Amino acid sequence: MADTETNTIVETENYLAWTANEGDGETTYHLELNNVTLHFFKEEWDEFMDLARMLVKDAGKK
Repeated sequence: MADTETNTIVETENYLAWTANEGDGETTYHLELNNVTLHFFKEEWDEFMDLARMLVKDAGKK
């Protein structure tokens, strides 16, 4: 079985976003938010990123 390769996307003092390239060719995305970690498959990550963009856009209106 191949090793999983991980890569940091972005990191702050308390939060971390990273990817894992799994041995089966699947890339998963992970958000570590203090003591909570969210795991996403590619399609879920894409939808989450759309949501995050909408949040940023709407937050600027208020």
